Amino acid sequence: MTSQPNPPKAGSGPATPPAHDSGLQAGLKNRHLTMIAIGGVIGAGLFVGSSSGIATAGPGILLSYALVGTLVVLVMRMLGEMSAANPTSGSFSAHADRALGSWAGFSIGWLYWFFWVVVLAVESTAGAKILSEWVPAVPQWGWALIVMLVLTATNLASVGSYGEFEFWFAGIKVVAIAAFIVIGLLAVFGVLPGVHADQASFGNLTDHGGFLPHGPGSILTGVLLVVFSFMGSEIATLAAGESEDPQRAVTKATNSIIWRIAVFYLGSILVVVSLIPWDDKSITDKGSYVAALDSLGIAHAGQIMNFIVLTSVLSCLNSGLYTASRMAFSLGARGDAPKGFARTTQRGVPRTAILVSVAFGFLAVFFNYKFPNSVFLFLVNSSGAVALFVWLVICFSQLRMRRIIQREAPEKLVVKMWLYPYLTWATAALIVFVLGYMLTDTEHDGRETVLLSLLVAAVVLVLAVVKQKVRGGGRAPAATAPDDDVEKVPAAG
Repeated sequence: MTSQPNPPKAGSGPATPPAHDSGLQAGLKNRHLTMIAIGGVIGAGLFVGSSSGIATAGPGILLSYALVGTLVVLVMRMLGEMSAANPTSGSFSAHADRALGSWAGFSIGWLYWFFWVVVLAVESTAGAKILSEWVPAVPQWGWALIVMLVLTATNLASVGSYGEFEFWFAGIKVVAIAAFIVIGLLAVFGVLPGVHADQASFGNLTDHGGFLPHGPGSILTGVLLVVFSFMGSEIATLAAGESEDPQRAVTKATNSIIWRIAVFYLGSILVVVSLIPWDDKSITDKGSYVAALDSLGIAHAGQIMNFIVLTSVLSCLNSGLYTASRMAFSLGARGDAPKGFARTTQRGVPRTAILVSVAFGFLAVFFNYKFPNSVFLFLVNSSGAVALFVWLVICFSQLRMRRIIQREAPEKLVVKMWLYPYLTWATAALIVFVLGYMLTDTEHDGRETVLLSLLVAAVVLVLAVVKQKVRGGGRAPAATAPDDDVEKVPAAG
C-alpha cells in the first residue's frame, strides 16, 4: 500500500508532493544520487559531438564550452534553490506550475517528456550501431530492441535498480574521462612513460591560426553546437525526490555542478586540443577523443572509445526512460496527464508512465529506421531547442518562487541563487540571445531547429490553454491515485 498525501491547503498552490507521500518510494541511496549528479553532465554528445565544435571554432571551442557551462551552472543554481525547498519528481515542471500557472507546468512538462522519448530513439540507435559492429550476426534493429527491452525491465523493477545501473554506467564514464585527462596532461608535460607524443603541447592552442582561427563569431557558433550536450544536468533534481534525504541530495548536486563542468567538459576538451592540432583531419575523421588517444599510440583506441560511448549511450537511455516516466508521473499527479500515469506498483514504480514512455520511444525508433529523413528528422529537430526552453522557464519560475518561499517557508532557502534577481534576469537574457542567434544559423540547422521547436511548443501551449479553460481554471489535486487505484504487484522475494 502506498501512503496517502495530506490534502493541499487552500491557496497553497499546486505543488507535487514529495516521493514518499505520492506512491513513489525513496529507493535511491546517497551513492546513487552522487553518481547520477556527476554522470548527468557527461552525455554521449561530449564524446561524439565535440569534434564538429573543435573543427568550427578551433581551440576557441573552450570559450564556447565555458559560456554554456556558466549558463548551466546558473540555471542549476536556480533549480537547486526551488528543488531544495520543495523536492518533487516533477522538478522544474512542478515549480513552473506553482510559480507561473498550470499552463506553464503542463507545457514545459510535456515538451520535456517529448524531448526524452525522442532521445530514447536516438541513443538506442547509436548503441545498436556499435553493438552490431561487434556482433554483426544480430541486425542493428535487433540490438536497438534488446537494449530498449533490457533498460525498460530495469526501470520497471524498482527505482533502486535504475539507480544501481546508473551508478555503474556513470562510474565507468567518470573513471574513463578522468583517466583520459590524467594521461593526456602527462603526455602534454612530456612525462608519460613509454610515450612520445610529438604533437602534444599547449602550443597547439595558438600555433595553428591562433586561439580563434575563425574569428570571435565562431565562439557563438560553437555554443550552438555544444549547448545540447549539457542536457541532463537537471536529472539529479528529479531523482532527488526518490532519495532518502532529498534536500541534502539537491544541495550537494547544485553545489558540485561547477567543478563537474570544469573538470569533465573544459578539462577533457583542453586535453584534446593540446594533444593534437585542432585542424588535424583525424579529429573529424575518427572523432576528437579517438584521435587524441591515437596520437599517443594507445592500442585499440577506437574500440576503447566505442566501449565508453556505448556506456554513455546506455546511461543516457537508462536516465532518459527514468526521467520521461517521472515527468509523466508528475503530470498525471497534477491532472495534466491521464490519471493512470500517477499509479504506482507496491515497489513505488509508475509502471504505466514507464510503458507509455517506452512505447513512444519504440515508435520513434521505428520512424528512425523507416522514415529517417522525414518523420524522424522532424522529431529530432522539433525537440532540439527544448533544453533552452526548459532553462528559460526555470529562470522565470525562480523569479516568482523565491518570493513565495520567502513568504511561506524562508527556512527552506538552504540554496540561494546568487545576486537575485539581477543574475536571474541576465541568465534569461542570455538564453533568449542564444535562441535569437540560432535563428540566424542556416549552416548547422539552428534556424530550423528553433522554428520547429517553437511550432511544437505553440501546439502544446494551445492544448494547455484549452485544458485550463475546459476546467474553468480548476485543477485536479496534486496527489496520486487512491489506494484502490494502486496496482497490486507482489514484491519479488
